[in-house]
Amino acid sequence: MNQDKIIVGAISGAFGVHGEVRLKSYCADPAAIADYTPLSTESGQVFTSIILTGQVTNALIARVDGISTKEQADALKGQSLFADRSRLPAPEDEEYYHADLIGLSVFDAGGTALGTVKSVQNHGAADLLEVQIPDSSATVFLPFTKAAVPLVDLSSKRIVADPPDGLF
Repeated sequence: MNQDKIIVGAISGAFGVHGEVRLKSYCADPAAIADYTPLSTESGQVFTSIILTGQVTNALIARVDGISTKEQADALKGQSLFADRSRLPAPEDEEYYHADLIGLSVFDAGGTALGTVKSVQNHGAADLLEVQIPDSSATVFLPFTKAAVPLVDLSSKRIVADPPDGLF
């Protein structure tokens, strides 16, 4: 996807037999995902309307325009949902959309290149930057905290890191 699109959620499968879907929202307010329509998939499918109908553990239940059967809903399982950046609120100071961090070069305080941000992960405790080591297929998970990442400079597409000893 291009930088004009931000991932806001994913469809995790069907809910029931009438075309409702389980929807994972990545928004700070999970229900806000319905406010950012139209949403699109990487394959180009566009949903102009999302109506939230309920909630279950770790997911919202929603009706999505054009989806009326369990089979159609099942076919969408695993599809990420993207919103136009212009529909989303601007991040506050010291906050970033993951899409803005991916691809940034990472340097230590002395200017030595540590790698490039490959992805941003969160397994429950805090965000981690997956940093691709230069000239290697290896990656390192850098805690995305103020202590480990004191500077993010989006305009120069670089991050200055102070990683824990022995991480790199």
